[in-house]
Amino acid sequence: MHEAVIQGWQARVREAAAAKTPLAIRGGGTKAFYGEAEQGEPFDTRAYAGIVDYEPTELVVTARAGTLLADVERTLREAGQMLAFEPPHFAPGGTLGGTIATGLSGPRRPYAGAVRDHVLGVKVVDGRGELLTFGGRVMKNVAGFDVARLMTGALGTLGIVAEASLKCVPQPRAQATRVFELSADEGIRRANEWGGKPLPLSATCQCDGRLYVRLSGAAPAVEAAAAKFGGAEVPDGEALWTAVRDHAHPFFAAARDGAPLWRLSVRSTAPHTDLGAEQLIEWGGALRWLVAPRAEASKLRAWAAAHGGHATLFAARDRSPGVFHPLPPALAGLHARLKAEFDPHGILNPGRMAAGGA
Repeated sequence: MHEAVIQGWQARVREAAAAKTPLAIRGGGTKAFYGEAEQGEPFDTRAYAGIVDYEPTELVVTARAGTLLADVERTLREAGQMLAFEPPHFAPGGTLGGTIATGLSGPRRPYAGAVRDHVLGVKVVDGRGELLTFGGRVMKNVAGFDVARLMTGALGTLGIVAEASLKCVPQPRAQATRVFELSADEGIRRANEWGGKPLPLSATCQCDGRLYVRLSGAAPAVEAAAAKFGGAEVPDGEALWTAVRDHAHPFFAAARDGAPLWRLSVRSTAPHTDLGAEQLIEWGGALRWLVAPRAEASKLRAWAAAHGGHATLFAARDRSPGVFHPLPPALAGLHARLKAEFDPHGILNPGRMAAGGA
């Protein structure tokens, strides 16, 4: 059955390539708001689902693209393990393929690594209809160019992810969340100071004059760090981090109603700057969220670039300012060559990475 699904994918891609028909690839559609607008005939990946292989002692899980992210996480949780990058869900129905294609990570990302750091291998159907395999199911399997990681965050523009193998990690034995009444500048300074020390940090969030810090690890280490940090205990800390991860936190309410949401990735030590809207700051200062209806794209992108990063229009009804930060010519040329190699007919999610692009 599963082999027949893939063969059907290949046949449809070949037909689309011959007719130059764009295909809009998606799984559960929970992250369809991210990236430029979809174009083409719907191509649903959810029929190709199921966990292919999972051996907890090997700390590796392999699953098909249409597998629900919630099902993968439940299977890992039953074995006392998890995906370290804490992928956001945003809504029920998200798939593993969508997790890989968007490449989005949650609050634990700066302390445990990004999605691409945990992808060991993938199978993809390219723009010619060929089934390609990159990487594998063991920790050390990459020689040369790591194409599996290249597919992470490509929004399906280089290939349709069919299957992926990811590293897993044990769940922490203990977790605690502390909160401090601090200004944004002081919160950024503290988060960077603590991040440079051997402390069991696993998340930070600065919002509304408060800095929230999560500690994860062995119980003695968490207890010792909590006592050293001080602050006040947040009784249901995981509810807070789930809300931040999935943008259910009150800060994101206006964005859920359609206001433009900006995501600025910068150096963690970048100063707090008035950018025309309130901010929620994660990743020890390296990730700044703004719900800014009247923000100027050029101003935000200039500020982010000046501080070593970039600004993304993460979610908005009006995407005319361009979703992604413009690439330097050399990097844009590299992207174009990769697209031409994996999708020579330009049919896979065209324009999702750049409006009007292939």
